[in-house]
Order: sequence, then structure tokens, then C-alpha cells
Amino acid sequence: MSIKIIKKGIADSLQNAGHYGHQHLGIQVGGYMDFLSAQLANKIVGNSLNQTVYEIHFPASHFEFEETIFISITGANFIPVLNEKSIPMHEKILVNKGDVLQFLQPIQGRIAYLAFSTTVNSNQVPTTLIEEVEQLIFNTSPIRFIPGPAWNELDPASIQQLLTAHFHTTLQSNRMGFQLEGPSLHTIAQKSYLSAGVTRGTMQLLPNGQIIILMADHQTVGGYPNLGQIILVDLPRLAQILHQTPIQFRLSNVSSAHEQYQFIQAQFTS
Repeated sequence: MSIKIIKKGIADSLQNAGHYGHQHLGIQVGGYMDFLSAQLANKIVGNSLNQTVYEIHFPASHFEFEETIFISITGANFIPVLNEKSIPMHEKILVNKGDVLQFLQPIQGRIAYLAFSTTVNSNQVPTTLIEEVEQLIFNTSPIRFIPGPAWNELDPASIQQLLTAHFHTTLQSNRMGFQLEGPSLHTIAQKSYLSAGVTRGTMQLLPNGQIIILMADHQTVGGYPNLGQIILVDLPRLAQILHQTPIQFRLSNVSSAHEQYQFIQAQFTS
């Protein structure tokens, strides 16, 4: 298929599910920031769930289609318009050669996804799946995490603050990591940490007492205290949180995290 970008967005890129298995060589995984919205966009147009999609930030790119194809848009609502007419999200839409897709303004969320397909597939995506994904990525409940190696090295006051206080993302947040601003946290004793493997969702304690949560383009090793790991199903919600939106945290565990992930993936494959 052939699509022309007639105006480049500020941070748009083609993304897939990521490249795993090479972190020991220092190669980043990358991939979707919000895997749930990306999978949903692919499912709507009849693609495999892990097909490459366009990840769109605002201000967004303008697209001109050079052949007739199907598209779907999920994730953040940036008011998509086709040939200056509003089009719905979460639907399979036929676009013709010469059509132009633009996004007017951000209404909800931080990242949108655009999937493409030439497949004429009449299968309807269940409304319940769309609603489930929307609920997961835009609800305001606390972000859940599993305690990491340095969790018990926080002083009691810092543990209490992390579990009760509000945090928010700073303007320095990007695909590499979301820097948070909130109460200053401290370990019981000052010590050096050996560099160790990190992954998407790792919560590191910076020297200034603030937290950074590693995102899709994170480094492969880190030497800051590892406070915990955001559970996989909550990472899309974190990715969609706007600057200055209050964030709270809640403890979880491996068993619960697995159950939540298996539940939502079962709906995609049913």
C-alpha cells in the first residue's frame, strides 16, 4: 500500500510489537507505547494483532492515500477528519485514492494509532472489546506495580508517600521514559547499585528523589534503585496519561498481573 505524509507530525513513527531477545546486546525493544490500542486498531481492520501501525502524537501528521485501503483509528482522540469531514474512531473505514486524513486537536489521551489494511473483512469487532480497552486505558484508578529489588530499601516515610501521594508526568517525558514529579523519596542508606537489566515499566529512583518509569525506548541496563515494575496491562494507561494529570500507585503481585494480562488477551483472540 502507498501512503504519502504531506505534513510530518512532531513525534509520529511506525511501530510494531517490539524486537525482543536482543537486550543482552544493548539493543532496545522499542514498539508500541500503548499495545492495547495498537492491537485493537489492527483487529478492527482484520490484521494480525502485532502488525505495524502508525503511532501518532499531537501535533499529528497529515496523510494522503495513494490507493484505496481500509483504516482504523484507536487510542487518543485527536478528532480525526477525512477530507475535512469528521470520521469515527474504532471503526473500519474505507479511504480512496487522494483522500487526506488530518487530526484537529487533542480531546482525550496522549497517543493515537492508525492501522492500514487492504483486506476486505466483514468481521465485526465486539463492542465489549472496544469498551474494555477504552476502560483500561482511560480510567483513573491507581497504576499498579510489583515491588522491585530496592523496594524494601526505601525509608518508611517514602513507602507511605509512594502509596498515598499524587504524582504527575513532567514535560521531559517521552518514549524513553516518563519522569514524574511528586514527593521526594529516599532510601534508608546511601549506597551504590550495580547496573542491572531493566525493562519497560521499571520504576527507577533518580538521585533527586524523583521517579522515572522506563517506557518503550528505554535503555537495556540501569544503575538507579529499582523500586518496582508497572504491571503490563497498566502500561498503556500510563502511556496515555497527559501532563499534570494526577497519578497514584498501588501494590500488585505477579499472579494478579498475569491474570489481568491473560484476561484481556483472551478477548482479543476469541
